[in-house]
Amino acid sequence: MFTRIGLFLLTNVAVLVLASVVMSILGVNSSQMSGLLVMAAIFGFGGSIISLLLSKFMAKRGTGAVVITEPRNQTERWLLDTVARQAKAAGIGMPEVAVYDGPEINAFATGANRNNALVAVSTGLLQNMSEDEAEAVLGHEIAHVANGDMITMALLQGVLNTFVIVLARVVGGVIDSALSGNREGGGRGFAYYIIVFVLEMVFGLFATMIAMWFSRRREFRADHGGATLAGRQKMIAALERLKLNHGQSTLPTQIAAFGIAGSTAKKLFLSHPPLEERIAALRASTVV
Repeated sequence: MFTRIGLFLLTNVAVLVLASVVMSILGVNSSQMSGLLVMAAIFGFGGSIISLLLSKFMAKRGTGAVVITEPRNQTERWLLDTVARQAKAAGIGMPEVAVYDGPEINAFATGANRNNALVAVSTGLLQNMSEDEAEAVLGHEIAHVANGDMITMALLQGVLNTFVIVLARVVGGVIDSALSGNREGGGRGFAYYIIVFVLEMVFGLFATMIAMWFSRRREFRADHGGATLAGRQKMIAALERLKLNHGQSTLPTQIAAFGIAGSTAKKLFLSHPPLEERIAALRASTVV
């Protein structure tokens, strides 16, 4: 459940770095506001769209997930049947179903199109969860697809990327102008690029906080969707099981950083709310 957002954000960071290099080469700075806005929008939304279009490919490569084409055992048959049933109930096309090797209890859904998505589960989930619990997790992921969460996140990230690119150069130009004594803000020395780079990192942190806050809100909605598709008690049981297994992860460090536990400051960068809050929300819901 953490993989989708982690891979998406990593791609956006790479695009922002590329945008900084290209804009520097092209000589676009804060004194050319119209050109800056156009370039920022192109790179900001372009990066998000590229991330979205490559999400399935990146997820498969990043986790080593193997798509089930022909079920090799009863478990894989159950997976396909369960996803097919839930996808039909949610009104979306049948997603690809995959399994990846990992001892942690984990799953994710991704894809640029709600009718052409990917749902993957870890071997640890299949080995440590009951069918009822696994059914709820699958329902949670199907809800993400049905809600169009990846598309919505891409649009939000595009807006945030654009603001980061523009603000870093506008503020960077002002600071560089003040330091160099150039009132026209035309200074483009080495210091300017350093200032812009630092500002992009700082503003990028605030943008990430906003994106993660939005992601945490979507998790509550996906939990509700999972409860609707599989049953509230099954969804609660799945989250309780996840609590018992928490801390066991073989995902890359950058992705595992979006875990659940941590200090108050760290929680600002988490893509998922604390499990206790999610369970409490489900217990208070009216879903049967």
